[in-house]
Amino acid sequence: MQRKMILTASLAALLGAATLVQAEDGRQATERLDDILAQASAFGFQSFEEIEAQRNDRFTVEGWLDDEWRAEVRFSLESGESLREERKRREGGAWGMSEAEVREAMVLAMDEGLAEFEEVEVDRDGRIEIEGRDADGRELEVKSRGGELLEVEQD
Repeated sequence: MQRKMILTASLAALLGAATLVQAEDGRQATERLDDILAQASAFGFQSFEEIEAQRNDRFTVEGWLDDEWRAEVRFSLESGESLREERKRREGGAWGMSEAEVREAMVLAMDEGLAEFEEVEVDRDGRIEIEGRDADGRELEVKSRGGELLEVEQD
């Protein structure tokens, strides 16, 4: 009986610790996303086609500044400065994800175990793909559209 109680208490403690670690990892992912979106919005991005986070404090955003100008910009997360910029005037109008859609897709991905994101990308059909890693460091890919989960792949 006493062994069973010890085992139960140990299991509860492990589950509690795992939940805390997952919540902490999720908070880090959303804080990093918040910083990236804040810098990209301050630069002038209105819609996003792709956000790629590198491990060395840098990230790249591809998207639209308005209905005519598409940009690809590499930023320093620490300093907030743009390190490389490329702008092209395009016809046909802007497309991509709004900031709210990026956040909504990230919540779905985190609900599936995402702890660290590496890339967020959307196609012209509105399908959003988030690639990253779970709390154990395994690769995770979450696909959604319009706030609905489509597919989860874990390696």
